[in-house]
Amino acid sequence: VYVVKYSVLKLGELRFKIIDEKNINGKKYFRAVCYIDSYPSIPFVDLHQIYETKMNENYYSSYFKGIVKGDKFNTFTEYYFYYDENKIQVLKGNLDNGEIWTDTSGVVNKEYQDGLSLFYFARMNIGNNNTVILPCMVNEKEAKTKINFYSDRRKISIDAVDYPVETFYLDGSTDFISIFGLTGKFEGWFTNDDAAIPVKAKMKVIIGNIEVELKKWKREGWNPPRYN
Repeated sequence: VYVVKYSVLKLGELRFKIIDEKNINGKKYFRAVCYIDSYPSIPFVDLHQIYETKMNENYYSSYFKGIVKGDKFNTFTEYYFYYDENKIQVLKGNLDNGEIWTDTSGVVNKEYQDGLSLFYFARMNIGNNNTVILPCMVNEKEAKTKINFYSDRRKISIDAVDYPVETFYLDGSTDFISIFGLTGKFEGWFTNDDAAIPVKAKMKVIIGNIEVELKKWKREGWNPPRYN
């Protein structure tokens, strides 16, 4: 669970969860979900969204679903990636009554990231000293995310623990508006251990610059590693 801060204001929370891991036709897949909720006490902000990804063993997306909860009804967007057929299918509609507004398909010739799988790709590659440019499918358009990974240890403090945390650092940029309203430059600090848990991020979003910080977790036997 992460708290989202804008200056001195706490805007809301992000909750990430791994749903399952499966082997399908000899290939490994992971499913994860993220819940985004603004706090009721924040005026003029009422944001409630759910994002789900299904990733292959290389942490590229094979399925994506985004749900946006609105005042009148809830909408959904789904991407189905059929890489063996060089095909993507896009569905959009009203989640409450099942009405489909868009059902279209297109040609793809590479694997893509969605807005949530990017988060897990970064976790699994943290600590490498290199730069990657990742193709992304966002808002039914191809875009790119650049991530610079660094191999030196970094010390960072968070409110959830009373000691400095040992992390690896990354930074990068996007050329699109992603989930969370992410656009432009971002920075992230991930724990230097097998879990590679992100503990803090700084991002440019539509409203300005925000910070995202680890607040609590349910991972048995795990605590952020101490920086020595």
